[in-house]
Amino acid sequence: MRSPAFSIAFGMMVLTGAALPAPAIAQTAVPRSTGFPYAARNLPDRIVLTAGADPSREMAVAFRTNTDQQTAQAQIAIAVDGPTLEEKAQLVAGNSHSIDSANGTALYHQVRFTGLQPDTVYAYRLKGSAGWGEWLQFRTAADRVKPFRFLYLGDTQNGILTYASRVIRQAFHANGGIELVVHAGDLAAQRDDLDHDDEWGEWTQAGGFNYAMVPQLPATGNHEYIEHEQPDGSETHELGPYWPLQFALPGNGVEPVKATTYFVDYQGVRFIILDGTAALEMGALDPQTRWLDQTLAASTAKWNVVLFHQPIFTCARPQDTALLKAAWKPVFEKRKVDLVLQGHDHCYSRLTAEAGKEAGETARRNGAAQGPVYLVSVTGSKMYALNDRADRQPDKVAEATELYQIVDVEDARLRFRTYTASGKLYDGFDLERGSDGRNRLQELDESMLAARKCVGTVGPDGGACVSRGK
Repeated sequence: MRSPAFSIAFGMMVLTGAALPAPAIAQTAVPRSTGFPYAARNLPDRIVLTAGADPSREMAVAFRTNTDQQTAQAQIAIAVDGPTLEEKAQLVAGNSHSIDSANGTALYHQVRFTGLQPDTVYAYRLKGSAGWGEWLQFRTAADRVKPFRFLYLGDTQNGILTYASRVIRQAFHANGGIELVVHAGDLAAQRDDLDHDDEWGEWTQAGGFNYAMVPQLPATGNHEYIEHEQPDGSETHELGPYWPLQFALPGNGVEPVKATTYFVDYQGVRFIILDGTAALEMGALDPQTRWLDQTLAASTAKWNVVLFHQPIFTCARPQDTALLKAAWKPVFEKRKVDLVLQGHDHCYSRLTAEAGKEAGETARRNGAAQGPVYLVSVTGSKMYALNDRADRQPDKVAEATELYQIVDVEDARLRFRTYTASGKLYDGFDLERGSDGRNRLQELDESMLAARKCVGTVGPDGGACVSRGK
């Protein structure tokens, strides 16, 4: 019997807000993931935990099975320390939706857990046609300001299992206590050298059980969309079929992009997720800008972090993203956003002053408050060459380098650290909140790697430079 403390997840979150049509992918002869079968089976896989708008009381999970398991079923219980979880477990039902792919037909399921207790460890398991899967655990957020750690990943998009997986696993292996993961878009390529279903299989395999136990906050990138060429040569963009199936997001964003915009308040931080592709290509800039301003104005959080894909200040492309820069940068500054986390450029950049790193250093020496800090990073294997501003505008850059970022949130300090794939400290800073309510940026005095750049055709590791011009 299901407890009233838990509720059923109804409806899919889609771009238009209308009922989700049955997604299908054409059966085409495309390359497949060597040696890894990604067909759905009789036990749950592709398990991804996501946070509710109030993650102290709500979490959600999406998973996949073969078509023999027709219903979405989960059991959940407050975790105990002996093997008796099922004794007090409550059954929770959800929704299911089929998808056809090159790996055959499968069912994606979503279950939403509500009425949870704050700062509490829960265990849950999911049903397949062969029976129940393993017990997995998560901790709800505290319902107050409390220190925590989150992981920020740039594009995993290419070489997901081959290369990006080691970066993700190194992040979890070397940094205990990660409570959230934020993704800056282009999780998969959607038009890479793999079938799309294989790509999402690689993405969930790369994160493994960590993605089922730590809530994920993903932003969409341009590769989460499918482009359709029209007879007149123009293009339209459609959200790929996997996004609304693989992520059970809060649904508290703005029309017409409610499936891809949302916010989450976690222990003193408001995370706001925007959709840059819809803003640039689909006429959704103005509604997102208004919603961004309203959501920041209403925030009572200690810290405000904004996450989206296409960067305001680019480290690879010749020009900055002008439309987003004109619309969103003034809002970030007016509402005193602390961090702006982005991807898309397949290089690394930390930028603290638009006038350049020397101007930023001078301002800090003179005690000036720090505005939003703009970050761009990459986790997968696709790399772009640095642009001609990289030597003078950002504080630190990297090319041909896979990275992950660890952010420690405290009451009056954000500690931001960037690490390479092998776990070496590459960049970092502290944002200190002063008694005047403004941030001051403190550079690290600990030893870090020098800037990693290609020199001609030679990469920073001594092999070939794998970055290409954009």
